[in-house]
Amino acid sequence: MNADYLRQKHQAGLPYEAYVQSGTDAQRENWQRVYDQTALTDAQRQLLDGFTRRMNVIGLSGIWCGDCVQQGPLVQHIAETNPCIDLRWLDRDEHIDLQEKVAINAGHRVPVFLFCAEDYEPVAWYGDRTLSRYRTLAAQQLGASCPLPSAAVPQDELAATLQDWVDQFERVHLLLRLSGRLRQLHGD
Repeated sequence: MNADYLRQKHQAGLPYEAYVQSGTDAQRENWQRVYDQTALTDAQRQLLDGFTRRMNVIGLSGIWCGDCVQQGPLVQHIAETNPCIDLRWLDRDEHIDLQEKVAINAGHRVPVFLFCAEDYEPVAWYGDRTLSRYRTLAAQQLGASCPLPSAAVPQDELAATLQDWVDQFERVHLLLRLSGRLRQLHGD
């Protein structure tokens, strides 16, 4: 994936509110419930507030997807914390060309987040479930490949998954801050 392609995809993306509004009433309620249930800790906010490099992030998702419902609002909270993070949302089924480029284990899994530098050079991508989410699923032995979007999510699982996502954003920010190319561009 090159920078021009990622720029086009990012620009085609929707802000969170518009993306969530594209769903049915029940889907919007599911996303809102998890959003309302989630809060960053003071330490997480302080860390994210310190980000100085712009990162363009593409959230490839399905408004109908249980894993997206359980993780998308968490990532949105992260993005809202710092204006350097420009997160846009794309529907997986409307952007199958991108979905095919980020297939996981030969599958079209969501959510997947693509992290780009300020000039849309690709930096990293991460998805479909964080380690904490996989640990929970393994412990519960759900069997289903995707939880029901309306299923309640325990607070401790949300907190652990949120920390996994904060760690990913921190990783990308540090990669951007330590990038020789960007340090030369910004003189730092």
